[in-house]
Amino acid sequence: MLSDDRIREIADELARAERERTTVPLLTARNPGMTVEDSYAVQNEWRRRGEAEGRRLVGRKIGLTSKVMQQATGITEPDYGAIFADQVYENGSAIEHGRYSNVRIEVELAFVLREELGGPDVTLFDVLRATEYVVPALEVLSSRIEMQGRTIVDTISDNAALGAMVLGGRPVAPDAVDLRWVSALLYRNEVVEDSGVAAAVLNHPASGVAWLARKLAEHGDSLGAGEVVLAGSFTRPLWVERGDTIHADYGTLGAITCRFE
Repeated sequence: MLSDDRIREIADELARAERERTTVPLLTARNPGMTVEDSYAVQNEWRRRGEAEGRRLVGRKIGLTSKVMQQATGITEPDYGAIFADQVYENGSAIEHGRYSNVRIEVELAFVLREELGGPDVTLFDVLRATEYVVPALEVLSSRIEMQGRTIVDTISDNAALGAMVLGGRPVAPDAVDLRWVSALLYRNEVVEDSGVAAAVLNHPASGVAWLARKLAEHGDSLGAGEVVLAGSFTRPLWVERGDTIHADYGTLGAITCRFE
């Protein structure tokens, strides 16, 4: 286990990298024996500082829930991160590309909770009961730690590589459609680059939310009413350059478009 001082030093490094749009060397290479719990402690310090500065927590993201994402990163277990209000964009937004590092985008579903959700025994059915609606979402990835050789410890410390999210399309009640079969086409500059089906996320996107609630319970935390949960990507991360326009077509659930300036 890392000392509290070392955890704060790492949080300082990542905060500086975020401000300066740079990356830091791999944490695991410089901190032998660093554990998953150490990395969540770093992430919690980042979150604590954000809230102390007046940033408002609006939800969480789940990462690495699908085989395609695990294969893309070489990591074999999910992780989670925090989402602040200033990281949420509306459909059609122009996003400043230079605000982020190693910019990529993923196709997801977001669950908006009507009720608090927590405890060690949360199931998929508990998630569906607690959800007010599900809506299409894009996640903008931003990595403040160098990419090559990253482990789960590096990724968690980096707030699960969250940069921002874009909400759009048509909100639906969780029982209005078969969420397993929600699909999307991902376009970059009017060319289809990828596609996917939501069942790629642990066989049902609500399973990711249930995993998150159980994992948060291990850390003495829970999901609150009104929180937004990004349930995990069902496409590979798509690299985005300055000037790119991204469009995700979710069929009957509508579409999301954003532009990187």
